[in-house]
Amino acid sequence: MKIKRELVNALTVDVEDYYQVEAFANVVRREDWTHWQPRVEKNTHRLLELFARRNVRSTFFILGWVAEQHPQLVRKIAAAGHEIACHSYQHQLIGTQTRPEFRADVRRAKALLEDLIGNEVVGYRAPTYSITQDTLWALDILVEEGFHYDSSIFPIRHDRYGIPGAERHLHIIRRPAGEIAEFPPSTVRIAGMNVPMAGGGYFRLMPYPVFRWGLRRINESDHQPAIFMVHAWEVDPEQPVIQGTRLNIWRHRNNLRRTEARLERLLGDFRFAPVREVLQLSEKVVEASAVELAGSSAVYARMD
Repeated sequence: MKIKRELVNALTVDVEDYYQVEAFANVVRREDWTHWQPRVEKNTHRLLELFARRNVRSTFFILGWVAEQHPQLVRKIAAAGHEIACHSYQHQLIGTQTRPEFRADVRRAKALLEDLIGNEVVGYRAPTYSITQDTLWALDILVEEGFHYDSSIFPIRHDRYGIPGAERHLHIIRRPAGEIAEFPPSTVRIAGMNVPMAGGGYFRLMPYPVFRWGLRRINESDHQPAIFMVHAWEVDPEQPVIQGTRLNIWRHRNNLRRTEARLERLLGDFRFAPVREVLQLSEKVVEASAVELAGSSAVYARMD
């Protein structure tokens, strides 16, 4: 049975290197990043080649530090027709920063990316989805710094991130600084719980048929676009092993050898486009969600 093709989902890549993930922040200091073997350029090229074969374009959420070290990579991504978006400058959890520090971080990263591509950067994704109930103030700063959409609020319970009661689908958040579109990492609702279907580790750990079922349910039952994410390092099974807890190593490395083949299969089973295009296609959905949010939702009511 083939899926219905009406809805277009958002395809996204988080462009960071294997040693920059938050799980290893206590092992790999930021000041030592330049001492590690860089693999982000090679891995991103693999994804670009895959997307070209499948004639699909994506949004690349790029770490500012990576853009600074590999400017030609950013230009190549943009030249291939993909959207460039911001993944912060130094991949630091928002809750560990002051508000001025966070503002300086996103401003620096946004300016770097815009200078490289000569176009405005309007999308943001926080490191480790770290916009939580305690850091909603970050949305005000994003609005003030010129971002139009965010993809950081994961509506699940997790040991590192999440707002369990948050809206599951594309919607508008109204803050004191203004409005911003939120495209939350995808979930399906099962037995009163939100189950992640967002890509990343969840894509590697779940059997492919289960993940495909989840995205189909979002499209066909919820009648909503899904958003999928893959890290550049997730197509690199040969990357060095970084020491850490067993859980962190398992989360990071499990099924790396299967990611690229599964991703190619996914691109054949669903329609994808960059976030900016999906937002344009979903304007009516966003407007309806804004009305509903303003009238009834309390999850974002905390004005810091």
